Amino acid sequence: MWFYVQNVLIGHQRADAALHGTPRGNLSDLYPRWLGARELLLHHRNPYSPELTREIQIGYYGRPLDPTRPEDPTDQQGFAYPVYVVFLLAPTVTLPFPAVQAGFRWLLVFLTVATLLLWLRTLRWRPSSATTTALAVLTLGSFPILQGIKLQQLSLLVGGLIAGCVALLAGGNFLLAGVVLALATIKPQLVLLVAACLLLWATGNWSRRKNFVWGFVATLLILCGAAEYVLPGWLGQFREAIAAYRQYNGGAESVLEVLVSPGWGRGLAALALLALSRVCWRLRRSPSDSTAFVWMLVLTLAVTVMVVPKAAPYNQVLLLPGILLVVQQGQVLWAENRLTRIIVLISSFLILWPWLAAVSLTAASLFLPAQSVQKAWAVPVYTSFAIPIAVVVLLSLCLSEVAPLESKVS
Repeated sequence: MWFYVQNVLIGHQRADAALHGTPRGNLSDLYPRWLGARELLLHHRNPYSPELTREIQIGYYGRPLDPTRPEDPTDQQGFAYPVYVVFLLAPTVTLPFPAVQAGFRWLLVFLTVATLLLWLRTLRWRPSSATTTALAVLTLGSFPILQGIKLQQLSLLVGGLIAGCVALLAGGNFLLAGVVLALATIKPQLVLLVAACLLLWATGNWSRRKNFVWGFVATLLILCGAAEYVLPGWLGQFREAIAAYRQYNGGAESVLEVLVSPGWGRGLAALALLALSRVCWRLRRSPSDSTAFVWMLVLTLAVTVMVVPKAAPYNQVLLLPGILLVVQQGQVLWAENRLTRIIVLISSFLILWPWLAAVSLTAASLFLPAQSVQKAWAVPVYTSFAIPIAVVVLLSLCLSEVAPLESKVS
């Protein structure tokens, strides 16, 4: 997979950019956030301003985008994050960006392994050292994680914070769990469903779980208040930045909207959210160290990837606990019935396809010219949009294991 990304996918992108005159700069998703943080904290400039967006484009693309050039990207790379993301990046704003970029790549590698270990602990799965190593290699060698590392995407950071929050909840540290989840709201679209699920869950045993709510709300208020201090009126500008982002990214469609159609996709997303809300309501009394609680959150994260208005593969870091849970329950699912086995086989093929295709392209590169192999750059990502749906289906099949626990707590 590493060979495919570096030599086939990026090789194709470079050749295509040279052919069509498409600009290519540092192409780091961290750069717009880092530059916005530096300019706001050091020079008191508005990170949402058109002037700063133009400067971001110079670093990200190598030059400002030209609307008269049809080959130029449509993504303006504006600062479309809550202002309080600058507080997380504050320690780096005095450093040169190449050093920040290299350091953040390695941080994401270690954070991804830590995320895997946290989920294994939360799932109470204690595999052997060899199996754990294999899981780490497969995780780091998956296309969504590789894309996130290459782009220095904050989705991987958010995925790690969510894993830390759930591990803290499972360990009974509710106050700190709320603080960690609030920090994860730097990407609100990835946290909205899990936050709503956990706030509903907190009402199931308020006397014991209220500290989670206080930790979450208090931290979020502090972040928003500090953001208002450094940039008054930032919330309205953030909403405008999000609206502009959705406009120049073609509506920022979800996985369901891409696979089906915008209309039908939104309808299916509404049905998925209704089903999820029913699950969360019925399991709201589940103890934080129970299988039912973990399954509820894992399903919530998988549904998030399916309905969030951005069908980017790097968001599939949130599918990691779902895949781990399905692997953990693999033998049980396989023993159910013939239909379940067929669903497991189809879903497994969809999930494994990127690796199979990457291996095939790597082997083909031994005998074929690079230009010929690069023509097949899209093959490993054929099933990318189907993977979140496959994980949701497999997790739904695991409901039979959760149902007995559900009856005890509902």
